[in-house]
Amino acid sequence: MGETVTLSTMDVLNHSLREQFEAFLDEHRRMINACLDGLTEEQVRRSLVPSRTTLLGLVKHATFVEKVWFDEAVTCRPRAEIGIPATPDESFILDETDTIAGIQQAHREACEASRQATASLALDDLLPGNRRGPIPLRWVYLHVIRELAQHAGHADILREQLLARS
Repeated sequence: MGETVTLSTMDVLNHSLREQFEAFLDEHRRMINACLDGLTEEQVRRSLVPSRTTLLGLVKHATFVEKVWFDEAVTCRPRAEIGIPATPDESFILDETDTIAGIQQAHREACEASRQATASLALDDLLPGNRRGPIPLRWVYLHVIRELAQHAGHADILREQLLARS
């Protein structure tokens, strides 16, 4: 699988709305994936808040988000068939086999699969597999950008806390 060429958000200033959405989406995907860089396995598993949120869990959850919005919503396949948890909360749960390298690779692969799943779709095409009913791709892009931006902010704070303790 080749490296995906992504444009920066400033590179797409005068491009189509689709290219702008995808540039912002890819920027947030990269930020989420990179939050693990340079940290130890112990650090990324460390719980600093009362919820299940850890840095490694955030990236694992971001992989779940990709599969919900760009696999389940596009293909109508059930979550069990896709191999993802039934609920968002469960997607943060880590097992002993989860590692930085494995979770980052799974996230990159999910992002690439998302790009491929939407490549032939138009922004106004309806994705039939969402639990709320058919939703246009443009809404899904906006929703996922918002969700990843929120989680990137969480990751920044958690990473800052971890580095301050080192």
